[in-house]
Amino acid sequence: MKRNSAILGAAFLMATSAIGPGFLTQTSLFTEQLFTSFGFVILISILLDIGAQLNIWRIITVSEYRAQDIANKMLPGLGYFLAGLIAFGGLVFNVGNIAGCGLGVNVMTGEDVKTGAIISCVIALAIFWYKEAGKLIDNFAKILGLLMIGLTVYIAFASDPPLGDALYRSIWPEVIDEEKIVILVGGTVGGYISFAGAHRLLDAGIKGKDHLPQVTRSSVSGILVTATMRYILFLAALGVVAHGVKLAATNPAASVFQSAAGDLGYKFFGIVIWCAAITSVVGASFTSISFWKTLIPAVQKNEKLVISAFIIASTIIFIALGNPVKLLVLAGMVNGLILPVALAVILIAATKSSIVHQYRHPIILQFIGWVVVAMMSYLGYLTILKSLKSL
Repeated sequence: MKRNSAILGAAFLMATSAIGPGFLTQTSLFTEQLFTSFGFVILISILLDIGAQLNIWRIITVSEYRAQDIANKMLPGLGYFLAGLIAFGGLVFNVGNIAGCGLGVNVMTGEDVKTGAIISCVIALAIFWYKEAGKLIDNFAKILGLLMIGLTVYIAFASDPPLGDALYRSIWPEVIDEEKIVILVGGTVGGYISFAGAHRLLDAGIKGKDHLPQVTRSSVSGILVTATMRYILFLAALGVVAHGVKLAATNPAASVFQSAAGDLGYKFFGIVIWCAAITSVVGASFTSISFWKTLIPAVQKNEKLVISAFIIASTIIFIALGNPVKLLVLAGMVNGLILPVALAVILIAATKSSIVHQYRHPIILQFIGWVVVAMMSYLGYLTILKSLKSL
């Protein structure tokens, strides 16, 4: 029973890491920009997500090593490089989470977004240092998360989206946007997110070849939960946009909820996005720093202080940079660019008997994994070119 709980917990950890303020903002904003063709972006991102996560989870659990230790066994120092990439991606993601907190406070109270971010930073530190408060708000956030899914389903029906056209364009799009594929994949399995679930399985003692079927089911389940929520929100936003509503540039996801459920939906959205963001701040900080625990003993000895500094640094960066919507989109992009590097390291490790022992990684999964690396590298290259041209 405990093992089943841990397997479900790993999938839930991955899904809740992905479904945060950036997820809500990106989905609403991109639906307005691409209309029905955004369904195709979601479909391609799901396939890439599954290809990446299946490889990462299986190889980590069968090797019984954390990602940074796998990298160091392949090449001394490579683990530090990987941990640095993950920590950087986690920092950008965490800045986005702080931005989400600020947006939530703004929706609930009308307070300035930056002021809301500072208040949320203090609360996040309190949650981290006092475990009882953390458990309380974690359970509270889960309840609100279920309510959010229920409300989003209601909005998807109430907004009356062009369902037939949405399904058709999900297969045959009018326009393909490479940058948005990178952002969606990065926000779902990029950076620390996939590793967080795989490392949780190791902590629960779920490792070795005997557990591969459960690991496979758990990895795919996490992606499918995220994908289902993404598509429901896409349909909800599509219905609102199709009826001529212009989403607010400062908070596009809130516009979707408000347009379908009025002021009550708007306030409720504020509570939900704040709770999703505040728990993500703690989770992203903890996981990003955990990559350094096995590498630098001082980090393990002073873990709480290092994580607290990480949270404070995220808040300072947000206040300095300022635009929450752009930051939430940027977080997905950065983690999408990191993914091919991290996945390539794991795939090479799968060929080393000193790391995976007698396990032989299926050729089809290796092929799928390298296809994901190649596609994400190419799409990332196109994204960088587009960004440079817009400067």
